[in-house]
Amino acid sequence: MEFLRPATWREALEAKAAHPDATPIAGGTDVMVELNFDRHRPEVLLDLTTVPELAEWAPDGDVLRIGAGVPYARLIEELGSRVPGLAMASRTVGSPQIRNRGTVAGNLGSASPAGDAHPPLLAAGAGVEVESVRGSRVIPADEFFTGPKRNALAPDELIAATRIAPAAGPQQFSKVGIRNAMVIAVCTFAVSLDPAAKSVGTGIGSAAPTPIRAREAEDFLTAELDWDGPLEDSVARRFGELVAQAASPIDDVRGSANYRKHALGVLARRTLSWAWHEHRSGRQECA
Repeated sequence: MEFLRPATWREALEAKAAHPDATPIAGGTDVMVELNFDRHRPEVLLDLTTVPELAEWAPDGDVLRIGAGVPYARLIEELGSRVPGLAMASRTVGSPQIRNRGTVAGNLGSASPAGDAHPPLLAAGAGVEVESVRGSRVIPADEFFTGPKRNALAPDELIAATRIAPAAGPQQFSKVGIRNAMVIAVCTFAVSLDPAAKSVGTGIGSAAPTPIRAREAEDFLTAELDWDGPLEDSVARRFGELVAQAASPIDDVRGSANYRKHALGVLARRTLSWAWHEHRSGRQECA
């Protein structure tokens, strides 16, 4: 196995162009598991841990640009009040050790349907900034996942950053697992409310071949919500039903398809109720 360790972002892009099959590694929380269990044995490993640009985040116009090397722990501590949905999901990832090493970009690169960071990115309308020696582009999060553990990256591209707008309203995330920590999700759900725009975003994880949005549920809620009044129980229940209908889960060792659909309906109602309470009480559960 060849091991490459570029010192700059430009060197990293040039190395990826020269070795399109190279596997990038930063936190290594997914890659090392694959190596240790001999599930994947790449010919080239591209170590990005020494690229300083990837460990930075900063406002960029109307969005936050979060470098691909920013770990979950820093995202929670430094950005929890700005992207609360993503921070909530980050808190459920693995253990403190994993959160200190793992990154949202690594989650995106693995493109697992069960990636915890994916639903809040979808709900918030985030983008994935990717780059190669040919140039850069931003892929909307809901176009990034092309299949189970497959993404829209070209062979010579690397993930540079996640681009996500600071929350314009309440955001919530909830996860069902067979235990409380160090667990792959049975299913996950995220919701984002924008009271000014009167819009709703959703994200579903571990209940379809890829992370997905529940677009019919979003449209229903946008049309039915009275933003100045209480959340009607009938509206919340219908929202939950539409979220469940959007999923296409499978039976596996973590749960049955029927259970996942039922759980998603419950998660959708609960997260919407929590977010609505924040909206109506004029506060945001961010930190």
